[in-house]
Amino acid sequence: MCRLFGMSSSPRRTHATFWLLDAPDSLSDQSRREPDGTGLGFFDADGSPCLRKAPIAAYEDRCFAAEARQVESTTFLAHIRFASTGGLKRRNTHPFEQDGRLFAHNGVLENLSELDAELGPDIALVHGDTDSERFFALITREIRAHGGDVAGGIVPAARWIADRLPVYSLNLILTTADGLWALRYPDTHTLYVLERRRGGHHGDRHLDHSGTAGHMRVHSRALTGEPAVVVASERMDDNPAWRLMEPGELFHAGPDLHITRTVALPHEPHHRLTLKDLRPEAAASQQTV
Repeated sequence: MCRLFGMSSSPRRTHATFWLLDAPDSLSDQSRREPDGTGLGFFDADGSPCLRKAPIAAYEDRCFAAEARQVESTTFLAHIRFASTGGLKRRNTHPFEQDGRLFAHNGVLENLSELDAELGPDIALVHGDTDSERFFALITREIRAHGGDVAGGIVPAARWIADRLPVYSLNLILTTADGLWALRYPDTHTLYVLERRRGGHHGDRHLDHSGTAGHMRVHSRALTGEPAVVVASERMDDNPAWRLMEPGELFHAGPDLHITRTVALPHEPHHRLTLKDLRPEAAASQQTV
C-alpha cells in the first residue's frame, strides 16, 4: 500500500534528510511489488510550497527517487505511491499542490464520474487522472467555501464521498507552512501519530525513522533539541508514544504544535469496498508490501 509521512516542527524550521527508496533490492526481495512513484513536499522560508517528485517508470527514475533529499521546512510531507488509478506520470504522483497547500492520500474511491460532476468548474484544479487529486479538489473547494478553514473543508468533503461514493480508504495528510492535518477513515489502513518531545523517548536522540520493506527513511539531527509531531502509515521507530488514530479521526497539529483531534466521521461509508471489490491493479496497490 502507499506510504504516508508527515512531520511538523512549526514554527521552527528544521533540517531533515529523506531517503524515499533504498538502493536496488537484493534478489531475495525482488518478488515484491515495486513502488510506482515517490514525492516530497515542503515549504520555503517565505511559505511557498515546493515539490520534489517523480514516477518510477524506468531505472533512471528509481535512481532519482533513491537520492538523499536534504531540505529545510516547518512541515514536511512524503509519499510513496503504489498506483491504483492513473498512469506512471509526474502529474499522478503525490503530493499534490492546490492553493498553496500540499496533500497526499492512501486509498481508493470509485465512481469518479459522479465526483467530477460534483466538482463542476472546480475540476480545473485537477491536472492528472487520480482519485486522490479529485478528492483534494473537493477539499479545496470546501476550504474556499469555509473561508480558508482547512478542517472545515476536509470534513464535508470526506462526508460527501463517504455518503455517495464507493470507498475503500480515505487516509490523508494535508500540510501548510504552519499546520498539518491527518484523517484516518475508515479503519481499513493504519495511521499513527507521534507527539515527539525534544530528543525523542530517550531525551537525547536525533530523529531517525525507517519504514518497512526498504521504503522511506527520515533523519533530522535538529530534532535532538526541538519537539515535532509525526504522522505516518506505520510506526517508524521504537518510541512507545506512537498512537494509532481512531477510525474517522481528524488530527491537527497547528502553530507551536498545538494539537486538536476529533472523530469527525463516526459512521461507516455508505458503500464500503473490500479488496475483492477492487479492480486487480487497485487491489494490488492497497495490500501491505
